[in-house]
Amino acid sequence: MTQVPIAEAKAHFSDVLRQVEAGDEIIVTRGVKKEAIAAIIPMDKYRAKKERKLGTLEHWAVIEFADDWSMTDEELLAS
Repeated sequence: MTQVPIAEAKAHFSDVLRQVEAGDEIIVTRGVKKEAIAAIIPMDKYRAKKERKLGTLEHWAVIEFADDWSMTDEELLAS
């Protein structure tokens, strides 16, 4: 995980995206205290972390999807 100030991320955005594409996570920071304000992560990690809500069953049931789950939300709702 790499930390990058906003100005550097802006000036070298293509390089930042290459790092992310290679699997690195980039934390964008602000100010002298280097406060973390955003994270840029690869899409596969984003999709894996994406939480699905169960509506009325929330807090009553747990559902887990396999890593190779390929159905979109729209396909699931249409089925």
